[in-house]
Amino acid sequence: MKKHWFAILTVFCLMLTACSTTQTAPQASEPAKTDAAKVELMISAAASLTDALNELKTQYETEHPGTTLTFNFGGSGKLATQITQGAPSDVFLSASKKDMDGLEEQQLIAKDTRQDFTKNSLVLIAGNKSAVAISSFEELSNAAIKHIAVGEPETVPAGRYAKETLDTLKMWDSLSAQMVFGSDVRQVLTFVESGNADVGIVYSSDAAASKDVKILATAKPEWHKPIVYPGAVVSASKNQDAAKAFLAYLTSDKGKAILQKYGFQ
Repeated sequence: MKKHWFAILTVFCLMLTACSTTQTAPQASEPAKTDAAKVELMISAAASLTDALNELKTQYETEHPGTTLTFNFGGSGKLATQITQGAPSDVFLSASKKDMDGLEEQQLIAKDTRQDFTKNSLVLIAGNKSAVAISSFEELSNAAIKHIAVGEPETVPAGRYAKETLDTLKMWDSLSAQMVFGSDVRQVLTFVESGNADVGIVYSSDAAASKDVKILATAKPEWHKPIVYPGAVVSASKNQDAAKAFLAYLTSDKGKAILQKYGFQ
């Protein structure tokens, strides 16, 4: 009888040992879980590029599944200041040479990656339902015009070009009391769309993106400095290769096609 109980106890112990081994073995041999490398690129871009870049984002991320594009849109001057102050950014897309030059002088961009990727023109706009009846910048002194929306010249390239244009026409000082300043060109567009300004000065690409405004006139190129958009990789970027790949795509035929679709040259 004792032998019988001893045999049962022995079998029971062996079963416990086997169960313990079965439970712990997978834990010891289970490989560590690893995710494929993912890159999130922070793109600091001029506000006028908003629509074009949002479309490019969808196309780019589809073709580059390991990369996510995040945009920080605003006036080029403000974006340059943010980068100077250490704000995280991988790529800077400026609407003016001046703001990019400032970062290059401080060695805050990778100089060898800098390139001009598109151009634009300056236009005078009014709301679609506006009764303003002028067809040139020279007519901005019309008594029917009470408010003129422009970008802040110190931080918004479109505002800087607007000031250069009106300075050339010797009208800036006489119209200054009527100016309504926007923090970026898209805010200027909104002022006109909402009727808070009778007219506004924006890029042709902004006017093309809105169904609520009409173009009254186009500024002559000689009235202002060339509207050229330079792009570059930010020196402090931890994703240099991915940032260079994005710039290469932006300047490729696919990137150019999207820019042209949204009124860029």
